[in-house]
Amino acid sequence: MQLQQLRYFLTVAELRHFTRAAEQLGVSQPTLSKQIHTLEAALGAPLFDRSRAGVVLTTAGETLWPLARRVVADADTARDAVQEVVGLRRGRVRLGATPSLCTSLVPLVLRDFHARHPDIELHVNEGGSQDLVAELLAHGLDLALIVEPARGTDPALETVPVLRESLVVASVEPLSETISLPDLRDLPLVMFRTGYDLRDTTLEACRRAGFTPRYAVEGGEMDAVLAFVEAGLGVALVPSMAIVNRPLLHAAPLVAPGVHRTIALAQRRETVLPHAAQAMRATLLDHVARGPLPVGVQPL
Repeated sequence: MQLQQLRYFLTVAELRHFTRAAEQLGVSQPTLSKQIHTLEAALGAPLFDRSRAGVVLTTAGETLWPLARRVVADADTARDAVQEVVGLRRGRVRLGATPSLCTSLVPLVLRDFHARHPDIELHVNEGGSQDLVAELLAHGLDLALIVEPARGTDPALETVPVLRESLVVASVEPLSETISLPDLRDLPLVMFRTGYDLRDTTLEACRRAGFTPRYAVEGGEMDAVLAFVEAGLGVALVPSMAIVNRPLLHAAPLVAPGVHRTIALAQRRETVLPHAAQAMRATLLDHVARGPLPVGVQPL
């Protein structure tokens, strides 16, 4: 079993098509097919079911998929690390962050990092914390800014709390200078999709206040939820920095003690970060310590 064969396998698995995979890899289709057949022979099982309708993974292929991703990712990390050590000044950083941070803190951190390391490729993945954790564990990210859950993070991850983020009630019409959680009992809420960390935060806050919220609409992510609020469908509990550039929205701070969440910088515990990712980590922590930070965010 060769690394190149695993790369071929992953490309076919992603595209579900041998011809398109061969074009992307820059090899002939017979060469690609031969390498896949050789890999299947080495493993003793077919990896794909082939038909006119397309290509699908077999059970063996589904088993190999996450393992092959990890092997290839580790090989890429090793290559990048060696290239950096010998002075080639090449590398990449794969950073994940929640939507509110991607529109506020992350651009400032990337600006600082790019000024210091202009030859490093930057890849950003915007998503909910649960999705980012899954990508980290699958070796699809080097670092991620996630919401630290009350139950704790996966033991395979190492996390460092970096920020405390305040939540506000966003509305299209001004509500009041401040608002208490029980006041939300009679207001229709625009609710995030299942699996989105702000949904869990909102529901837990309402539960502690002694009521079950009434939904106006549910199922969106950050941009969709804010657009629904702008359309006047209801209000939403969101990070204060999320509406900084939304002039149609008003923010009502919550009465003390309010609702807050902790943002942590996460990485895989057993994986040594490439030099570029180590530099990104240092740049991010330095920016958090020195500022400036978005409204409603305090360093930890």
